[in-house]
Amino acid sequence: MLVTMNEVLQDAKKGHYAVGLFNAVTLELAQGIIAAAEETGSPVIFGTAEVLLPYNSLEDLAMILIPMAKRAKVPVVVHLDHGLHKETCLKALKLGFSSIMYDCSTESYEVNCERVREMTEIAHSYGASIEGEIGHVGGAEGAETAEQQADASKFYTTPQEAKDFVDRTGVDALAIAVGTAHGAYKLPPKLDFDRIRTIARTVPTPLVLHGGSGLTDTDFRKAIEAGISKVNIFTDINIAAVESAMAHFTSMGKGIIDLLPSVRDAVKLSVMEKMQLFGSCGKAPVQQPDEALVRRVVEEVLRTYRQ
Repeated sequence: MLVTMNEVLQDAKKGHYAVGLFNAVTLELAQGIIAAAEETGSPVIFGTAEVLLPYNSLEDLAMILIPMAKRAKVPVVVHLDHGLHKETCLKALKLGFSSIMYDCSTESYEVNCERVREMTEIAHSYGASIEGEIGHVGGAEGAETAEQQADASKFYTTPQEAKDFVDRTGVDALAIAVGTAHGAYKLPPKLDFDRIRTIARTVPTPLVLHGGSGLTDTDFRKAIEAGISKVNIFTDINIAAVESAMAHFTSMGKGIIDLLPSVRDAVKLSVMEKMQLFGSCGKAPVQQPDEALVRRVVEEVLRTYRQ
């Protein structure tokens, strides 16, 4: 079933678990993610990011992901992650994405607040949810030394900024900078768990951890325990798909269709491992039956029986 982030993250915040966002930029990735969610009974968020659009357009992904989400047995959010331009966010909303992130975190704080506030009103008018970001979650290539890693803390989100940003923008989820980075890490990340805990106590909005791939299981557990409700993952499932394809492509006597099942299975397994770690397994609400449909079926059975 297609839902917004509000329909899965509020429960995650109350239940002290996290819902994973897994980028689904190909059909095989999407199939593996959905299969993992349905098998584990987990809510899930999937979609794409603006930097990934060269690999598959919003239009093509909308045609693939939205019907898949609607057919799914579990709640599925179709999300545009890291929308960098207003036009991209608007296109995603018009195409039927149920959630967007408008990332203005590299702008000044005031510009970030004003642009996200405006986009929040637009997203809500479409019935969609919206995520914002304050602080700066950088690229892993910027953390080559321990000194650089320590210096990055001046860009971390503060509790005061988090509260002010949520109050002024009305976002449904807030990505915070607490020591993670996008991509593969060159140094083990050092997360500020006390900062997460303080921000979670300060704002009612579910908190998001970007740059999840490469963290240890202990990092994830402590971050979720401290108050993270959504974790973004891409690198791990991207690598799992490639490793599986390479392992099965042992000769030129195979075609692409010989590789696809193993790719889907590898993605599914990787996603299931994360869902187990995040504590979201079994948290998908049971879909209520369509009462009108049930009545029609009962009437048909009775009619047949009377004949």
